[in-house]
Amino acid sequence: MNEALASEAAHRHCQSLQDALGRFRRQNLGQIIAWGGHLAAVLPVGGRLLAAGNGGSAAQAQHLTAELVGRYRDERPARSAIALHAETSSVTAIGNDYGFDQVFARQVEAHGRPGDVLVLLSTSGGSANLISAAQTGRAAGLRVWAMTGPRPNALAEAADETLCIDADSTATVQEAHLVAVHLLCEAFDLASAAPAPAVRRAPGAAAAQAAALRRRMS
Repeated sequence: MNEALASEAAHRHCQSLQDALGRFRRQNLGQIIAWGGHLAAVLPVGGRLLAAGNGGSAAQAQHLTAELVGRYRDERPARSAIALHAETSSVTAIGNDYGFDQVFARQVEAHGRPGDVLVLLSTSGGSANLISAAQTGRAAGLRVWAMTGPRPNALAEAADETLCIDADSTATVQEAHLVAVHLLCEAFDLASAAPAPAVRRAPGAAAAQAAALRRRMS
């Protein structure tokens, strides 16, 4: 292997991630904090988070559900979170009987309830099975969030809210999504631990949380 070429490629990869995280830090921390606060209002009272993705994004979605059912860092009660792609018997049965485009939508129809949250991850934003899941979720009264690559993309249009990572590389988008997953869990834990009135009314609470997250990313 040409070590100079490998080194140059590695530096480009790191620079791409650094640039994407810089944009994410400047533009999207408030969105992640809001999402964490919303989960803190929904999950402790019996709400559920459903998540799905394909390929590497499936791993990211399952990472999110594992952090919620288990824990991110500090001890807290377990919360309900299901990775739809990990239901292998359901995925294969639905795919066989209804087609791969329906493997997530059918499960959203089965498990989702009004007020639950559906998180869909896709680097392209063009996966038909995730778009169908978003449409089914919104029709059923779920709050649908997407994490994708750059706009425009169909999944961003189908979701209620979308975190779009502005990067050309699929690998960079996936790596930034993992940061977003961790920050979402951190924001959720902080919002869950805070007294409810403070979360709703304290002046500057969101700004303080954003500053804390920026320090952790420094």
